[in-house]
Amino acid sequence: MTKADLVEAVVEKSGLTRTDVAMVVDKFLEAIKQAMEDGNNIEIRGFGTFKIKQRKARKARNPRTGEEVPVPDRMVPVFKPSNEFKALITKLPLR
Repeated sequence: MTKADLVEAVVEKSGLTRTDVAMVVDKFLEAIKQAMEDGNNIEIRGFGTFKIKQRKARKARNPRTGEEVPVPDRMVPVFKPSNEFKALITKLPLR
C-alpha cells in the first residue's frame, strides 16, 4: 500500500475530500519524522511504537571482494507493533 492508496482508503471511509485527507496524512507523517528527529519516541496505542535505537559498530564484509569493512555506530528508526496489532496480523492466512 502506498501513501496514495492510504489516502484513497481514508477518503472512501470518511467522506472527506482527497485534498484534505492528503494534507492530514502528510502532516501526520511530518510530525512523526520531526518528533523522531528531535529524539522523541512515538506511541500510538493499539498500533505500535516508533523508537530510535543505537546500533553498535561492527565489521562487515564486502560481498565482491570478501574484504572486511568497518561499519560505524549509527542511530536507526525502529517500529514495534502493539500486542493488539500483532494479534490482528497473526490471524491472517499465509500467502
